[in-house]
Amino acid sequence: MEISWEQSVRYSINTIYLLFSAYLVFVMQLGFAMLCAGSVRAKNAMNIMLTNVVDAVVGSISYYLFGFAFAFGDSSNPFIGTNFFALKDIPNASYDYSFFLFQWAFAIAVAGITSGSIAERTQFSAYLVFSFFLSGFVYPVVVHWVWSSGGWLSSSSSSNLMFGSGAIDFAGSGVVHLVGAVAGFWGSFIEGPRVGRFDAFGKPMPMRGHNATLVVLGTFLLWFGWFGFNPGSFDKILVAYPSTTDQGNWTAIGRTAVTTTLAGSTAGIVTLFGRRLLVGHWDALDVCNGLIGGFVAITSGCSVVEPWAAIVCGFCAAWVLIGLNILAVKLNFDDPLEATQLHGGCGAWGLIFTGLFAKEEFVIQAYNSGVSGVVRPYGLIMGGGWGLLVCQVIEVLVIVTWVTVTMGPVFYALHQLGILRIPIDEEIAGLDISSHGGYAYNAHQEENQPRFYADYMRMQEQS
Repeated sequence: MEISWEQSVRYSINTIYLLFSAYLVFVMQLGFAMLCAGSVRAKNAMNIMLTNVVDAVVGSISYYLFGFAFAFGDSSNPFIGTNFFALKDIPNASYDYSFFLFQWAFAIAVAGITSGSIAERTQFSAYLVFSFFLSGFVYPVVVHWVWSSGGWLSSSSSSNLMFGSGAIDFAGSGVVHLVGAVAGFWGSFIEGPRVGRFDAFGKPMPMRGHNATLVVLGTFLLWFGWFGFNPGSFDKILVAYPSTTDQGNWTAIGRTAVTTTLAGSTAGIVTLFGRRLLVGHWDALDVCNGLIGGFVAITSGCSVVEPWAAIVCGFCAAWVLIGLNILAVKLNFDDPLEATQLHGGCGAWGLIFTGLFAKEEFVIQAYNSGVSGVVRPYGLIMGGGWGLLVCQVIEVLVIVTWVTVTMGPVFYALHQLGILRIPIDEEIAGLDISSHGGYAYNAHQEENQPRFYADYMRMQEQS
């Protein structure tokens, strides 16, 4: 099929924009790696870095072999893609290589969220199993429901929109973050807390990460990558709006970047002051977690809300995070990176927020190319009725249910087989020396290896 010069130029610009966005999202893997490494104790730094690399590597293979087809393989099936088709690098293909790469960058981020929840006490072989299954099957099915044009929850379907709306999860507060968080919750719950995290009376004991510099570096890398995560989800920048004063998707891309920035910044500063009131000192790590919580929350509605609403989103996200962290401690739930609370709580809030504050004009821009005369539900507080909010609540519920009935049994089976949690003596010595041949830092190894190694060998002899 021949295409015109104008079509060729449009396809080229869209492809460049989408690939650049994919590269930005991929940079987030480095951000996750730095954040995770700084948030764990030095004796486990090598392990957490390796798991972040493995999440990307294993996720790449599983998503190529199975995941992309389950997500986008057959738009006529509302529940799962079944057509394992070949990608084609042509403008009129349903999905081309650039779209695959962008979606792949999202897929490998999900397992990284889960890895943070079960850090410092998990066998390396378990990472290989759950990462492959999560990236290759569990996550893609949710993608098909919400992002495929034929998905039963999709807001971009040409017909049969649920409640006339479908769920708006523009860049994945639920599809990406809530999925990874629920999986991480079950892994962490089944494993139990790290040794020493709570004393015999259930009192929490401090286990701070070893390197705040890496945490801050990782946070800024995630912030940078989020400009591909959210604005990049306008996967075609050149889409003409036929009957409005706007000229195409690029009119909304800048606004999406602004709402992302405002939500994250608001959540960061509110978390800083909120934690200052609770613990009595300023903590850079609180700002970092608050920032990320705000980004997670706005990811659902970034393209369909006003900038002032993004500030409301970030403000509430900060208190959701603070409240869930307090609850986690009271319940003796141990998530070293607060991934369940942050990605799960703030992700769920982001979906509800969209159902409350989505603006009709922006919804039509994002999902109907700005066509005039289109009527569809929008935010409840903005006067758009209950339809969108109900769809958002349904998305939260079905994601929690789906990930629970799939990943819960996987983690339980790994636990029963004895390949989920490492032995206590190895956990005390540190995963780096017990599983990876040495520490990540030479100075730490020279200073502490004799003591840790002696403890490790003594426990081995006693067992």
